[in-house]
Amino acid sequence: MSATETTTVTTTEESVPLKLTLAYNKEIHKDYRYAAYLPVYDEKTHFPALQPFEFNDRGLVANKEMPNLLSKDNPDLKVSKITPVIGTEIRGLQLSQLDDRQKDELALLIAERGVVIFRDQDFKDIGIDKQKAFGRYFGPLHIHPVGAHVKDHLELHNIYLGPDNEYRNQRKSSKLTTVGYHSDVSYEHQPPGITILTLVSVPETGGDTSWTSQTAAYARLSPPIKAVLDGLRAEHSGFPQAEGAQRDGRFVRREPVLSHHPIVRIHPATGQKALFVNPGFTKRIIGLRDEESDALLKLLFKHISLGQDFQVRIRWEEGTVAVWDNRVTAHTAISDYNVHNPQEGLRHGFRITTLADRPTGVNGLESTWE
Repeated sequence: MSATETTTVTTTEESVPLKLTLAYNKEIHKDYRYAAYLPVYDEKTHFPALQPFEFNDRGLVANKEMPNLLSKDNPDLKVSKITPVIGTEIRGLQLSQLDDRQKDELALLIAERGVVIFRDQDFKDIGIDKQKAFGRYFGPLHIHPVGAHVKDHLELHNIYLGPDNEYRNQRKSSKLTTVGYHSDVSYEHQPPGITILTLVSVPETGGDTSWTSQTAAYARLSPPIKAVLDGLRAEHSGFPQAEGAQRDGRFVRREPVLSHHPIVRIHPATGQKALFVNPGFTKRIIGLRDEESDALLKLLFKHISLGQDFQVRIRWEEGTVAVWDNRVTAHTAISDYNVHNPQEGLRHGFRITTLADRPTGVNGLESTWE
């Protein structure tokens, strides 16, 4: 259920009436502790195209031994690899209290492990300004061109699936599974690096998230296939997402773009090679015939999606925060619970996504766009 309200937003120039569409039912959530984080759609603000910027990866200046983040002097710290290939879990360390040296080392750890899961965090309660400041340390904050967001804070992309809003799953209703691996808005010219996902409300069971290692996926390929992929670019397009939103009556706040990114990109902090294609946004391989492109992408998408021996699946708990690097992973939500059964709870949170470097591949192959 949605409703429309008008509020006034004060800008540096003037006060402008802002039309917001509420993407939830107020009555259901009138006593909800995190009502301020419920999803809305700003139907007024339109942004110009993103401009190129210089990016400095924080992992480049980190101490590779990570003595500050993974301090031996912290008796409460528990660090464990979730799988040998991808995923690390940390307990006894608060994201909200990290200093700059620890944040730099965290950036490096995420690049190496793909995703780091922090348990028992106070992050969802520190306030939106501090949440955004934490994300901004790693790069400029991305504003999603079509998605729901937190009121007055478009940088907080809303994650919500409940009985009053099933929009996130409507487009998957004709499919056998809701799983859809992707790298966040990879169509951007300088696509995201680090993403921070916080769930303020978690179902008792279900609603897990899965990540796949794109570095491991690349490493598994045979040398002849690697040699072919190393010299190729693929098209990542934001047009289908924008067109779908328009069909559904949603506001598009920034015009869609497409980019030709190297299929194999090199992470600036680790030097590791990773596949940089995903079923969500990659549409074709530049320079190949349609049949060749379709066949090769089908092979890579199947490889990424079915490689359980280089994937990790995380169960959300109260106070869990997931931090990952989109340059070396793809991920998917797993919507396997009944939102109409109150006993199964609510899955609700927000995502802070930071923009990063222009992808660079093997032998200096760079992304291009018009």
